[in-house]
Amino acid sequence: MNDRKFGPRPRRGGAKPFNKGAKSASRPAWRDRDSATDGPVILYGWHTVTMALQNPERRIRKLTLTENAARRLAEENIETRIAPEIVRPQEIDRLLSPDAVHQGLLAEADPLPSPDIETLAQEGMVLVLDQITDPHNVGAILRSAAAFAVKAIVTTARHSPEATGVLAKAASGALELVPIVTVQNLARALTALNERGFQTVGLDSQGSEDLSEVALREPLALVLGAEGKGLRQLTRETCSVVARLDMPGEIKSLNVSNAAVLSLYVGASRLGLMKR
Repeated sequence: MNDRKFGPRPRRGGAKPFNKGAKSASRPAWRDRDSATDGPVILYGWHTVTMALQNPERRIRKLTLTENAARRLAEENIETRIAPEIVRPQEIDRLLSPDAVHQGLLAEADPLPSPDIETLAQEGMVLVLDQITDPHNVGAILRSAAAFAVKAIVTTARHSPEATGVLAKAASGALELVPIVTVQNLARALTALNERGFQTVGLDSQGSEDLSEVALREPLALVLGAEGKGLRQLTRETCSVVARLDMPGEIKSLNVSNAAVLSLYVGASRLGLMKR
C-alpha cells in the first residue's frame, strides 16, 4: 500500500471487538506487530480515527489534527487520549497519497491482535477471504461485516492487504469492530472451522445450487474468492458446500465486495439474524 510517503511494511495488522479476550497461546493465528519490526498502523478520516480513539484496546501513538477537526472532536465530546499535534491540512496532505480524504485527522497506532480461530464464537456468521488483495474491496467487506454483526473475518497472512491506510479508510471504523484472524494456510483454517461445527459455504459462479436454496445453519462461514480467480481448488474442496449467487439481470457477476454484502444478507435472513 502507498498511502503515505514513508509507506507501511507489507505485513498486516487487524482488529477485534472491544471486549474480546486474549488469543490462544498454543497455536497463534496472528503475527502480532511490534514497533521494532512492523511500524504503526496508519489511520485517517473521521470515522476511522474517531472509532480508534473510542476503542480502549487501540493504542494511539501519535495524533495529528487540523484546527477544525480538533474543534469537532471537542464539540462531540470525543477524547483524543493523547495530546494532538495541530497542523494545517496541507501538512497531512503531504504525508498521504494525493487522493486520500483525511478530513483533518491522521493517527499512528499499534495494530490490534486477533483471536485464535479456535476461540471464535460458534454462532452467527464469519467471513473467509481467499486471497482477496484489493484494500478497497477488503475495507468495504469489513464495513458490511460490521453492519451484519459478523463475528470475524478469516484471511491469509500472504496475498492479503495490510489493515492500514486505504483499507482502514474504506472500512470506515469497522477495523475496531470486526476481528481479523490471519492464518498461514486457509485450507487448514477451513478444516478447523468444519471440525468446530461451522457450515463452510464457498461462493462461486460454478456452485451446485443457488445460495438462497441452500439449507443454511449456524455457525455459518461464507467463503469468498478473489475477483477473476475465484476460490482456489483446495479451498473449494474443503468447503462443505459450494453455492452460487443467481441474479435475473444480464450481468451475472458482481464485484467481490458486492457479492459479500449480498451473501451476508441472504445468510442473515435465512438464519433469522435480522430480528436479533
